[in-house]
Amino acid sequence: MTMLACARIGAVHSVIFAGFSADAIAERIAAAESKWVITADGGKRGGRSLPLKKICDTAIAKEICHGVVEKMFVFKHGGDDSGVHMVEGRDIAFDELIAAQRPYCPCEWMDSEDTLFILYTSGSTGRPKGVLHTTGGYSLFAMHTCATSFDIRPSDVYACVADVGWITGHSYIVYGVSFGYDYLCIHVTFFNNFLFSRF
Repeated sequence: MTMLACARIGAVHSVIFAGFSADAIAERIAAAESKWVITADGGKRGGRSLPLKKICDTAIAKEICHGVVEKMFVFKHGGDDSGVHMVEGRDIAFDELIAAQRPYCPCEWMDSEDTLFILYTSGSTGRPKGVLHTTGGYSLFAMHTCATSFDIRPSDVYACVADVGWITGHSYIVYGVSFGYDYLCIHVTFFNNFLFSRF
């Protein structure tokens, strides 16, 4: 929802892997000069709880992020408010903010070469590099590959179990299917052991 909202209003965004450490998040916040951070109070990964808000707080407190982040929007997702500290003047309860908005937001017309999002490499071979994806080229390619590679039809059941923080997730969970199909129902779930064996 947030990715598509950013695309609709022309806000350049960078979605990251939920399992990143505070150091990895801080590095990406600083590199992108992210004024806003959108997170959840918590989540689950591999059967364990992740204190997402706390991890983001730690990232923002790092020296390389000083003076960068102005607001943090926090979804209530983890179900346990204990240990979630909202910083007055910076943190905003996203659920309450959304409830107070009108149901329709006009789109911002974008040029095909305007930036849609920045996706950072994993950093496993050195410092993470931000790869810039444009509105027209990326969107068209993602929609085209969904149509030609997956041949999705209205009666099909389609799933992509990639993490939305990687390009496969961007392309085949959000953008490729959302830009080209009006009958799509997105359901987010986690598959802890979806492959029992590769063979």
